[in-house]
Amino acid sequence: MGSNRPYLVRAFYEWIVDNDCTPFLLVDATKQDVVVPTEYIKDGRIILNLGPSAVQGLSLGNDAIVFSARFSGREHELYIPVISVIAVYAKENGQGMVFNEGGSEPPPSPPSAPDGSTPSNTKKRPNLKVVK
Repeated sequence: MGSNRPYLVRAFYEWIVDNDCTPFLLVDATKQDVVVPTEYIKDGRIILNLGPSAVQGLSLGNDAIVFSARFSGREHELYIPVISVIAVYAKENGQGMVFNEGGSEPPPSPPSAPDGSTPSNTKKRPNLKVVK
């Protein structure tokens, strides 16, 4: 299966805008192919306002987020690979979603029991009593 990150970014973006809040995007600017104004990067990250009045030509694609925006009066074309998105959240209340920075990794396997079996393989008898 492909990554669910682009779908979640789109869903949270729409949810935030529908609730009259300002969508912010936290981006790992050190990732390959990220194109953002470098003078606004702090500690390898940049926070971007994706509000409808702040950006033009916003495209929330499966591979990248593309739009143009003004920074100190100068227009910039931004390209953010979806894998570089750390979080999408509302400016007003911080509600949104934080992604793991590793990208789309498979979930860890369940821990093994001391005898080598997995928890799903061991069956216990139900601990129920008949009540009359």
